[in-house]
Amino acid sequence: MSYCLNPSCPKPINHPKAKTCKACGSKLLLRDRYHLVKGLGKGGFGATFLAADISLPGNPLCVIKQLRPNTENPQFLSMARQLFEREAKTLGKIGNHPQIPRLLDYFEDRKQFYLVQEFVKGNTLQQEVKKNGVFDETQTKQVLKEILIILKDIHAQKVIHRDIKPANIIRREVDRKLVLIDFGVVKNQVNTVAAGNSEQTALTAFAVGTPGFAPPEQLAMRPVYASDIYALGITCMYLMTGKAPKNMECDPITGEIDWFKNLKVSDHFVEMLSTMLEVSVKNRYKTADEALRVLDLDGHIDSLSDSMIGPASGASVSSQSTPSARHSVFLSSKMTRGGSRLSEPNSSRRANTSISRNRPLSHSGERANTSRINSNRNSFVNKGSRTTAVGKNKSAEPKKLTKLDTETLLNYYANGRRDFAYKDVSLQDLEKVDLSKANFKYSKLIRVNLQGAELISSNFSNTDLRQASFRSANLGRAYFVGANLEGVDFRGADLSFARFDDAKLKGVNFCGANLTNATLTKEQLAQAKTNWTTILPSGRRGLW
Repeated sequence: MSYCLNPSCPKPINHPKAKTCKACGSKLLLRDRYHLVKGLGKGGFGATFLAADISLPGNPLCVIKQLRPNTENPQFLSMARQLFEREAKTLGKIGNHPQIPRLLDYFEDRKQFYLVQEFVKGNTLQQEVKKNGVFDETQTKQVLKEILIILKDIHAQKVIHRDIKPANIIRREVDRKLVLIDFGVVKNQVNTVAAGNSEQTALTAFAVGTPGFAPPEQLAMRPVYASDIYALGITCMYLMTGKAPKNMECDPITGEIDWFKNLKVSDHFVEMLSTMLEVSVKNRYKTADEALRVLDLDGHIDSLSDSMIGPASGASVSSQSTPSARHSVFLSSKMTRGGSRLSEPNSSRRANTSISRNRPLSHSGERANTSRINSNRNSFVNKGSRTTAVGKNKSAEPKKLTKLDTETLLNYYANGRRDFAYKDVSLQDLEKVDLSKANFKYSKLIRVNLQGAELISSNFSNTDLRQASFRSANLGRAYFVGANLEGVDFRGADLSFARFDDAKLKGVNFCGANLTNATLTKEQLAQAKTNWTTILPSGRRGLW
């Protein structure tokens, strides 16, 4: 068939040998060389066509992108021309990258603008998901790595793609490699400007990317290299779920999408994608190279786990550390944390290694004999002295924590007890309980579930609360002075007037939390995660 380029043509499809459109009389051959075979898609900005270049031997196929301003406004036409030339220069700047379609031509014809690019035969990733179903983690990682390598190359040319999504990634049929198409310079909002909107609207209606895939800074017309990282993270999320962001359930308080909760995805890959999807650029991978290093690190987890010795709490990252450094510590903690699936295969090996480093054993019983000798020596009491060795040891040892299960703790609280200092309540499920004004000083509540709990004026001073969940809990006027809050989930929690003096806040999630009048320093907040729904100590809503 032959396709008519006239935007107002009522019947654009014509006979393959036709020279002019039967419906509107327009010439069908563009620039006397491009014969339009079929339409590939259209939107507010114009349309994209598959065409044959009859000026070359074999009539090779190409893709023609047409911008249709549909206006006589000279100012708008001038702006459209500048933007279209910018896209052409962008494609020309990248050069002959093997995984980006080459720019073959660009021109203006009858107040319409055209880009001609190399045709890439194959299916988009969006088409693959619809046809074959969702990707698993391994397949998604392969896509992620290949696109990150392309981004590394184009970012080196100071080019930001601006519109990464599954529909703009084609798996080339001839070699199965991924090709990145449609650099987002002129976007679908162009046509809305032609309806008589103000000059300011016209100037801001371009280059905003695709809703759901574009990060906040890009929607605010301030795209950076990390904007492409965010869009690629959303693309990975789509590949594994088959759902666009707008179709996913999100937390009504924090606005976050728990996309991985029903998926079989490794912890380290969840952590990596979560960092790619950080709303705040400061918490996101800044470059494709940084994300690539983390992805490559994931492939060496087994060898790393053999060399990691010591508790996760020993690893530290400064408040100025990069996301890749934080991810390395995350991997280390996963490999050394007791009970994690990464530590199980090598737990006995690590125990033996630790012993052998302390002291070589001549036979199996030597360690036990030495322990008994030391025990007898330390318990010896000099009758002529008021101070004993036993007394010295006891005074130097920290107070031993008493374990408490959920049922016992709630029974104590129901009977009027409020003091739970020096208790180990780790891993307990205390969702939606009322423990207002309870005292947990110097206790351990690692990974405890306190979602939706009433904890007004409760005292968690000097308490180990690593990776605990206080999601949507009421913690008004609670005390966290000197507490270890690394990785704690405070999403949607009320923390008004709470005290965080000297608390460790590395990796804390304050998205959707109310921090009005809470005692938090800038340095502490810089280590935590916030979003536009967070109410800061000043009462202002938004990112720190």
